[in-house]
Amino acid sequence: MLNWINIFILIFATFRLTRLIVYDTITEFLRRPFHKTVEEISPDGKTESYIEIKGTGIRYWIGELLSCHWCTGFWCTVIIYSSYLLWPLIAAPVITILAIAGCASIIQTLLEKE
Repeated sequence: MLNWINIFILIFATFRLTRLIVYDTITEFLRRPFHKTVEEISPDGKTESYIEIKGTGIRYWIGELLSCHWCTGFWCTVIIYSSYLLWPLIAAPVITILAIAGCASIIQTLLEKE
């Protein structure tokens, strides 16, 4: 059974990995084969952008997965927890780095709202 500190570390690591895959610019190359960014100008002159999922079948499914933080978050949890159980010596440093980065991003977001 996990203690509460390990659970929080896994939560923050999963949060950061999910955001990295779904939202961050640095991983846009992973999403590009499955997403198309569309920009429209609204009647009030503002530019709005959204994504369209490309393709059909498995390509469409992956595109849906990569656009949904709930879906991607589930699979990130499976990957992080499985690696924590199966390869703890290799996974622990990566999980720790992701957790620290996740906490830092939450703090940064809170500070930007001030």
